[in-house]
Amino acid sequence: MTSRRILVTAALPYANGDIHLGHLVEYIQTDIWVRFQRLRGNECRFFCADDTHGTAIMIRARQEGRSEEALIADVREKHIADFSGFNIEFDNFGSTNSEQNRKLCHEFWSALRDAGLVHEKEVTQLFDVQENTFLADRFVKGTCPKCGCADQYGDNCDKCGSTYTPADLTDPVSTLSNTTPEIRTADHLFVRIEDLHAFLEEWTQSGQHLQTEVANYLKGHFLGDPLRDWDISRPAPYFGFEIPDSPGNFWYVWFDAPIGYIASTLEWCEKNGEDFDKWWKNPETEVHHFIGKDITYFHTLFWPAMLKTAGFNLPEKVHIHGFLSVDGEKMAKSKGTFINAATYLNHLDPACLRYYYASKLGPRLDDLDLNLEEFIQKVNSDLVGKVVNLASRSAKFVANTGLSETYPEDGGLFEYAASRSETIAAAYEACDYNGAMREILALADRANKYVEDQKPWELRKDESRQTELQEICTIALNLFRQIIVYLTPVLPQLSEQTGELLNDPITNWDQAKTPLTGTAVNKFKHLFKRIEEKQVQAMTDEVKAEAEAADTEADASQWNDGGEALTQEPMSEECTIDDFVKVDLRVARIVAANSVPEADKLLQLTLSLGGNERRNVFAGIKSAYNPEELVGRLVICCANLKPRKMRFGISEGMVLASGPGGKDVFLLTPDEGAVPGQRVH
Repeated sequence: MTSRRILVTAALPYANGDIHLGHLVEYIQTDIWVRFQRLRGNECRFFCADDTHGTAIMIRARQEGRSEEALIADVREKHIADFSGFNIEFDNFGSTNSEQNRKLCHEFWSALRDAGLVHEKEVTQLFDVQENTFLADRFVKGTCPKCGCADQYGDNCDKCGSTYTPADLTDPVSTLSNTTPEIRTADHLFVRIEDLHAFLEEWTQSGQHLQTEVANYLKGHFLGDPLRDWDISRPAPYFGFEIPDSPGNFWYVWFDAPIGYIASTLEWCEKNGEDFDKWWKNPETEVHHFIGKDITYFHTLFWPAMLKTAGFNLPEKVHIHGFLSVDGEKMAKSKGTFINAATYLNHLDPACLRYYYASKLGPRLDDLDLNLEEFIQKVNSDLVGKVVNLASRSAKFVANTGLSETYPEDGGLFEYAASRSETIAAAYEACDYNGAMREILALADRANKYVEDQKPWELRKDESRQTELQEICTIALNLFRQIIVYLTPVLPQLSEQTGELLNDPITNWDQAKTPLTGTAVNKFKHLFKRIEEKQVQAMTDEVKAEAEAADTEADASQWNDGGEALTQEPMSEECTIDDFVKVDLRVARIVAANSVPEADKLLQLTLSLGGNERRNVFAGIKSAYNPEELVGRLVICCANLKPRKMRFGISEGMVLASGPGGKDVFLLTPDEGAVPGQRVH
């Protein structure tokens, strides 16, 4: 079999949050496919990166009082730890904020410009006044203008599949501030991919690169009409790469994100002395993308158009999967089912989830449900009761003798399992992991029946039948090893343990075709633990506890503070202390108060101005007030004071007090009837 050169990518995780079990469907699916290709002897490299640009990163960094670079560096460490914990191994994990990505963005942009595909026009866009930013599609929610389904994002409807702009939504709301955005205009740059319509129709409908249902979806929803121009730029403020020939405008995150696949490859090539063109500009290299169905549009229309124009390899295949639900419902923190990768690893073996996902994943776009009760039963029954059981009931009986010098007669069991090799391989190749697991577990059933019939635990008591015992255990361990070879892409840790047990590392798929004989068998060590229901319960309880703590911290609704007053008299413009004559004084409620250990005089206060409006303030009143005495109290604050960066964080205002200082500090309190948000005149 001729070795293939394969470049594999998984969608880039956004550097604004933790990896959760929904994300892991894709990364586990991809890692299994990569490990399978390597086991088959193919040169297969796996590249990914953090997706680091865009409004959400900018806003979060601003809220946390640190730079975007500091934020994405922190998130990167967490992402890498999560992936490592689940045995997901990349050849390189890069960042879209790298110089390699900037360089490649310039190259792609020049190609699009040279091809005459770029033009400029005025765009009407939603603008969040409170956050002072134009809103990307993902930061607007509203009612779908086509089917009327509520709570839909600003680019497409989950229910009817329609695409639109955020301005088309009915009753749009900014997800950044939960306020109604304004409509504003700005000049944007567009890529005219309709010029590549014929190419895209041929590529998507060839039957080679996409699942049938994906090709049909594109043909029915997009390719039957002229393709709309792609809005490729965003005006400042925006965290990303500034467009070199359009100052003040930045490439939209969906332009530089997929280029991040190539940039991660380039970074790896530079580190390892590899020829970059061999991987992205050589037709003998297969490029395979693994993505979720929510980003089909970008990866099957815009991305191939970009690659074609810039002269890079087109994807050989885009493998698209469905969404994850837990216990039949959308993941929810309140129910303990929105589970982060790190939380899972606090309680359970990652191999359990890898196997469960493999047992559910097929080659189509079907959604996957993680039924926690079935999860426990399937892992315990399949991995412990059927697979590992083969080794635990035979290895200890040949710890002194080792395996037989020649492979004994087994009634055709090993030969039959070897004959299933290509069927199982074809299932892996097609991402039909569910089919592969069924084949493998059927082999485990046959092997377990053999062990049950031969009863080695009884033969060990008869000194005259020790040779027979050795032969039976040799057969059982070889059948076990065959199964583990087939499971190696899914369970790399168990594969490594098996190699150590039998003194023969599993490195090649064809090891399943030749029996292992005459080797020593090491002392049997526990290979896999059963899942206890209490472990899963503890995991979901941890998620619920985190959700409750977050709600308690954020919720000030116990005081029934509405936002009407603030709405009736909006905030004044930002001012400095020199502009104090323009100061905007407001009634506020202290909803949280904490000591600042590093400061002798300061308390950290969280002020509610009614509704969702909050201020973080550092006040020099520590000598006069205990923090617990302040929670719930109404005060007067300077609400439009320019935020000040301090050693302890950002101070976003000032509470008013009288008195000379020290213990003689008296907070100003409004009279009865005042409510948070009212302006002091």
